[in-house]
Amino acid sequence: MQISVKNINEVDCACDVLIIPFTEDGPYPYTGFKPSVSRLIANLRQKEFRSSLLEVLLIPAPEDIKPLRILLLGLGKGDAMSAEKVRQAGGKALSYLRDMGMKSVALAVQIFGLLNLSPCDFVEGALLGLYTFRKYRKEDQGRTVSSLVILSKSSREFSLSLRRTEIAASATAFTRDLVNTPANDMTPSDLAGAAQLLRSEKLSVKVFDRKYAQKIGMGSYLAVAQGSKEPPKFIVLEYKGSEKLPIALVGKAITFDSGGLSLKPSEGMEKMKYDMAGGAAVLGIMKAASEMKLPIHLVGLLPATENLPGGSATRPGDVVASISGKTIEIVNTDAEGRLVVADAIEYAKRYKPIAIIDIATLTGACAIAFGGEAVAMMGNDRKLLDEFRKAGEETYERVWEMPLFDEYKDYLKSDIADIKNVGTRIGSLSASACFLYEFAGRTPWVHLDIAGTAWVEKDRPYIPKGASGIGVRLILNLIERLQ
Repeated sequence: MQISVKNINEVDCACDVLIIPFTEDGPYPYTGFKPSVSRLIANLRQKEFRSSLLEVLLIPAPEDIKPLRILLLGLGKGDAMSAEKVRQAGGKALSYLRDMGMKSVALAVQIFGLLNLSPCDFVEGALLGLYTFRKYRKEDQGRTVSSLVILSKSSREFSLSLRRTEIAASATAFTRDLVNTPANDMTPSDLAGAAQLLRSEKLSVKVFDRKYAQKIGMGSYLAVAQGSKEPPKFIVLEYKGSEKLPIALVGKAITFDSGGLSLKPSEGMEKMKYDMAGGAAVLGIMKAASEMKLPIHLVGLLPATENLPGGSATRPGDVVASISGKTIEIVNTDAEGRLVVADAIEYAKRYKPIAIIDIATLTGACAIAFGGEAVAMMGNDRKLLDEFRKAGEETYERVWEMPLFDEYKDYLKSDIADIKNVGTRIGSLSASACFLYEFAGRTPWVHLDIAGTAWVEKDRPYIPKGASGIGVRLILNLIERLQ
C-alpha cells in the first residue's frame, strides 16, 4: 500500500473512502467540512453511530465533495484513548475497507492532534492489519487497498516517524511470512537463504555448517540436529551501524519441532513450523535496523535445525557437551529449544556484547501461564528488564517478568552431568530460563519466551490469524531506547 501525506481539505481529496474517526465523548474537530457533510454526520451520530471502539459505518458521501464514500470510525471514550486503541482502529478500518473492495483511502487526522496521539499509530495498525499470507492460494489473491493519504501538514519529524512505522511494519510482515511458510519450504537451508537476502553494505551474513559447529564444540545444538536429514545451519548476521560493542540477539530457529524421540501428540503438530518464530523475529529486526540505518551495532544468531525422531536422533538420557564445556543430560528431547539457544548464547559472548537478548518459543508453560496475552520475561539485568517493560507498553507487545530464584537451579540438577535440560512440570517456565541463565552468566541478559504469543488462533484487529510477528516491534523499540 502506498502511503502519502497531503495538506488539503478532506472534502477536496478524491478517493474511494474518506475515514473520519470520532470518540464517544470527545469534541467535533472537523470544522472545515461543508454543511452537507456536517449535517449528515451529526444526524448519524445522533441516531445510528455511537463511536464505540472499532465501530464502523460506511455511507455514500454527499455529491458536493470529492470522496465517494465516508467511513465513520469509532475510537471509544476519549479519556481512555491510547496509541494501542488507535492501532486497533487502523487495523479494523483498513481490513474492513479492503474486504469491501475499496482501493484508495484518505484519513482525517484532526482528532489525533486533540488527543495528543500520532496518526502513525493508525498507519501502523493499518499496515499490520492488512497483512495476508496467500503464497499457496494462487487462485485467490484477494483484494488490496492500493493507497492511503494522510490529510495533514508534513514535517521532517512526522516524515521520519512515518518512515520508521512503514519499515517496522514491513519487517513484521517479513517475519510473519517466514513463520507462516510450511516447514517443507522453510528448512534450515531456506531460512539461511532468507537471511542471505538481507545482506547490505553494513549488514553481513555468514552461514556455518555442521562441520564448523562440530569443530567449535557445539554439542548441545548438534544433539538436536541429529535426527533430521536436513543439514543444520548456524546463521550469523552482523549489522555495524556503530563501532561500539554490540547487542547480541539470539533467536530459536527450530524450523519444525516434532519433539524428537519424546514425540509430541499429533493434534496441533502442524503448527510446529512456528518454532522458528524467535529466529524469524531476529531476521526481521536486523532487516529493519539496516533499513532504518540505526546507529547501533547488532549481532543476530540463529541456530537453525529441525527436531525429528530419525534413526540417529538423540535419545532421552544422552549426555552432550555445550560449546562452554558444560555437560548436559538430555532428559526430554522435546525441550530442545534451550539446547540450541544455550550454545548460541555461548557463541554470542565471543563478540563481547553489552547485552544478550534471546527470543524463543520455549515452553508450553508460558502459554498456560499467560495465554496469548503476554511474553514471559526473565533476566539478570534490572535496567534491561525495566526498559523492556516500557517497550512492551508502548508497542503493546507486553512482557511480564517471572522470577529466577536460585532455588530453580535445584530443579535442573543431574546425577551424571553438570545440568539436565528439564526438571519437572512444576516451575518449568522459570526453570527453563534458569537453564539459559547458566550459559549467560554475568553478561547482561534477557530471555523472552514467546510460546504463547507467536501464533494467534483467531483474527485480532491488526494481527490476522497465524503468525503474529511478535518481538520485532518490541525489540526495535528497546534497541532505540538503548542508543
